[in-house]
Amino acid sequence: MTASALVLFSGGQDSTTCLAWALARFGHVETVGFDYGQRHAGELAARPRILEKLRADFPHWAGRLGGNHLLPLDTFKAIGGSALTDDVKIAMGHDGLPTTFVPGRNVMFLTAAAALGYRRGIADLVGGMCETDYSGYPDCRDETVRATARALTLGLGREVAVHTPLMWLDKAATWRLAQELGGPALVDLIVEETVTCYRGERGARHAWGHGCADCPACDLRAAGYEKYKAA
Repeated sequence: MTASALVLFSGGQDSTTCLAWALARFGHVETVGFDYGQRHAGELAARPRILEKLRADFPHWAGRLGGNHLLPLDTFKAIGGSALTDDVKIAMGHDGLPTTFVPGRNVMFLTAAAALGYRRGIADLVGGMCETDYSGYPDCRDETVRATARALTLGLGREVAVHTPLMWLDKAATWRLAQELGGPALVDLIVEETVTCYRGERGARHAWGHGCADCPACDLRAAGYEKYKAA
């Protein structure tokens, strides 16, 4: 196990599960997060807590967990218009997409991660994109991710692989994958420390974790957890 991977790590449930997935498969794993002016910046605050607990509680992974990077991408804040960057109501937009949609976000994330990976000598990227239980964002679709990987391969002059272990999993299966990878300890870490709520709330503690319990992200997480526990 010698290859390296760079995980797009937000501090949420999905990216934490993807980080565990990468640690189980790659000899060296680095993480990258993006500060794009998101209102739910609680995810960014969760990142170092999660990494610290992974190193402390999963010693078999600790030696593989390398550098953590945070890149500023405030272009999205400057463009605005999304409920994730501006004071906009979370609702269905006139274009048929939720107002939480940030146009081009995952394409830019992958581009920035691939550029960082180029400098770090890492060609394998891991992202939590999913088109099974999701909000309908077009840049979460497998076709978009594959096309972006192809463009990056051409643009960087070397093969860029984008691994999306959650692409065809519903949220219940994502919870099960976490248990398979790290047992109850990883599930507990995800419940206690990750932030998936669009409002970034850490106040109320529900069975599935912290969040407002009202936004679409919390709804998906809660329904998936209930289905996972009932299985």
